[in-house]
Amino acid sequence: MPASSHHDPFAGWLRGHAVPLTHLDPAAPLDDLEPLRDIIGTARVVAIGEHSHFIDEFSLLRQRVLRFLVERCGFSVLAFEYGFSEGFPLDAWAQGEGTDDDLSAHLAATIPVGVAEPLRWIRRHNRTATQPVRFAGIDIPAAGGSLLPALAPVADYLRQIDPETLPAVQEAMRIAESFAGGSGAVAAPAWARLDATEQDALSATLTRLLIRFRSVEPLYVSRGDQHSYDIALRRLEGACHADYSFRAMAALFAGSGLTADTSARDVYMAGSVLWHLERFEPGTRIVLAAHNAHIQKSPIAFNGHLTGFPMGQYLHSALGDEYFALGLTSITGHTAEMRRDEETPFGFTIDDTTLGPPEPGSVEAAFADADLGLGIADLRRARRETPGGVGPDRIRMQSTYLHTPVLDSFDGILNTPLSTIADIQI
Repeated sequence: MPASSHHDPFAGWLRGHAVPLTHLDPAAPLDDLEPLRDIIGTARVVAIGEHSHFIDEFSLLRQRVLRFLVERCGFSVLAFEYGFSEGFPLDAWAQGEGTDDDLSAHLAATIPVGVAEPLRWIRRHNRTATQPVRFAGIDIPAAGGSLLPALAPVADYLRQIDPETLPAVQEAMRIAESFAGGSGAVAAPAWARLDATEQDALSATLTRLLIRFRSVEPLYVSRGDQHSYDIALRRLEGACHADYSFRAMAALFAGSGLTADTSARDVYMAGSVLWHLERFEPGTRIVLAAHNAHIQKSPIAFNGHLTGFPMGQYLHSALGDEYFALGLTSITGHTAEMRRDEETPFGFTIDDTTLGPPEPGSVEAAFADADLGLGIADLRRARRETPGGVGPDRIRMQSTYLHTPVLDSFDGILNTPLSTIADIQI
């Protein structure tokens, strides 16, 4: 159902400039996506978002865009909102290690956020490709659900490189194991129930380990190699950022959180993207998949209160126009609201929620008023051509809206007229 703001100048701009697409099928011909080549320009990192996880149309569109950017634009890495540490075995699988069926075991304990199908396509592609596509995780371990995916390989590293320090990481693992869960929705409340002495001991131990890692880098590298050291350090940094996030979220829910304190996860994700970009061969271009609220370039605020700086803001600061944020959204249909439930493996259930008509002032209302279906809008061009560079002031986030200057927050919008909930088990 279209919104009623047909005098919106941005809707008028969309009518004349949005690029229609003809396919959702990831296996369909890619010619309709050719205008995307000019829209992204020379960007080294193209981020593809979604206003909610667990949406069929967004998953299909991401797969199509990934195919296009790899097959026609030379992109060679898929970075995903997935644990940095856990990403390495997935990359090995994508390069041909093990059997096709092994992926299910790799992903058995993780939230099904749409990584499986892109990985299967990459593995098939790599069987005949002259330039293989790599996979890179960028997130804190287990999306904040457990420190163990990062700390266990750090312990293996220290067992060989610095056995004197091994008891410290083992103590951190002992505490971490006591509140580990499938996601931050499980771990964060379990962490909050720990005795304060255990919380403080974990933070202090991780901090001491991090400072030692950085202080004795020449020793560690002399006993091993630079690449192994770099990976172990980044894993430890992920555990530290996750630990900080537990405190930030607990304080936020208690009403005593510091301004923008939830940025710890996003700055780590941004740093991980740059970490990978620096270590792949020169000229590497990365496709980055994450939620719209992570890829956008403007701060996140609710009810006028600054809550965090997203990954996209840090990447834009580091890369300028070499970072491109493509938000995905929908006009109508259904979305996945994540309702907290500590009795479930991931700490939440999915409510299939009907989307209401787009709010006036939203980018979705502009697409509806312009009577556009599936299509892409180049917001960099819109910033130059719309009156005063002013556009929509909000974008969907699940069934609500995030108030943000859309033309500044995103470089492009990919809109689908309908969204439906994926058939998954949580």
